[in-house]
Amino acid sequence: MPYLPESRQYRDFAASNFQPVLREAQDGQDASEPSYTVRGHFSVFDVEYELWPGVYESVAPTAFDNADTSDCLFQFNHRDMVLARKRNGSLRTGVDEVGGWAEADLSGCQQGRDLYEAISNGLIDRMSFGFILDEDGWEDEEDEDGNLHIRITSVKKIFDVSAVDLPASEATDISARSLVDSVLEAKKQQEELAKQEQLEAEQRAAEERAEQERIEIEEAFRRRRRRAMALRLKTI
Repeated sequence: MPYLPESRQYRDFAASNFQPVLREAQDGQDASEPSYTVRGHFSVFDVEYELWPGVYESVAPTAFDNADTSDCLFQFNHRDMVLARKRNGSLRTGVDEVGGWAEADLSGCQQGRDLYEAISNGLIDRMSFGFILDEDGWEDEEDEDGNLHIRITSVKKIFDVSAVDLPASEATDISARSLVDSVLEAKKQQEELAKQEQLEAEQRAAEERAEQERIEIEEAFRRRRRRAMALRLKTI
């Protein structure tokens, strides 16, 4: 299976239910105050999306079963300051029937609180995640129209989940191009290998036929010699 070893990739999603988590009323707390916690899906299962013209991708429900998220970060556009992280408990991640989700407490810094306000006002409504795949961590097939369909089956590590402000980041395009190029190059190599194996098989078959013909000619020559010797003995 084609694979980009240790290549970090990014995917942006129109986040499902990416929104602030409302504060629950508790003793001594004002439920109307911001919780500064946001929650949403950074990936959705079994929904095919266009990764590149003519190339489509989907994420299998098994994709995150063994993913390492031990020190996953929450950022904005995959860069700048860390706004939450799993290591200190301000970020939680998991999987449900929809896909992979993240819940981040953004109260730890002013940048996080500002991002919370932007999310609350609907200015930021998408999520993205950065990851690397397991070796053999995807399947691919080509349809009758020549479109390539890729299915992510196993993610090795999730580095970060991010709120994003653009429909597609430059990093997404770059990683998508690299992924597609690697898949197409692998298919080309497989086709060339199959052709080479076919040529070698045909050459072996030709050599075997030639050897069989040589054996048959030698056997026919020996039979003629035996007959000639038998005739000579009869005339003596």
